[in-house]
Amino acid sequence: MPDAIDHTQTNVNTQPLGRGKAEDWLEAAYHQLLDGGVDSVRVMTLAKTLGLSRTSFYWSFKDREALLDALLARWDSTNTAGLTRQCERYAATVVEAMLNVFDCWLDETLFDSRFELAIRNWAAQNDAVADAVAVADSARITALTQMLIRFEQPEQLANVRARTIYLTQIGYLSMRTQESAAERIGRMAEYVEVFVGERCQSDDIARFSSRHPA
Repeated sequence: MPDAIDHTQTNVNTQPLGRGKAEDWLEAAYHQLLDGGVDSVRVMTLAKTLGLSRTSFYWSFKDREALLDALLARWDSTNTAGLTRQCERYAATVVEAMLNVFDCWLDETLFDSRFELAIRNWAAQNDAVADAVAVADSARITALTQMLIRFEQPEQLANVRARTIYLTQIGYLSMRTQESAAERIGRMAEYVEVFVGERCQSDDIARFSSRHPA
């Protein structure tokens, strides 16, 4: 597995019809990873899931390692990129900026929490994946720090707050906290005040809630 995450896909859309697309194999691998962990992501298992022959896999990927690399790249381009985009999104106030980040915790298209936990479980048994996770963690904390600095928070304070925001969310995942969207939204105003030092207004929460209807 390479040290750097390669976001290029392998032989996408070049294989003959009837052999499955690379996206199909990758999607099946994604669901298998979430359901059974990395050890369950096997070519034969995926072939059975897709109703395809085992040999057809090799029209899409060189080998299982290439598929796992593609899974890791998909995670990074979903979760790290999604969080970074939300940090960089326009906001008139630091409260609005923080709520933009909170969108990630309620919208899996921005930050896929189950995928995140599966990757972190994989990292516990694979040094290369652990290195990729460490790089992603650093990039995400940097994005949060820069977001807070934009609103004139001192650099050291911004970094500590960024770490608090991020590590709290990773703790949620690691502890497998069960909490409905309504429960979490009900605590958002207090979370924002803890994380950025400013209180939410009722209009801020109303706009946020409208983006995440029950």
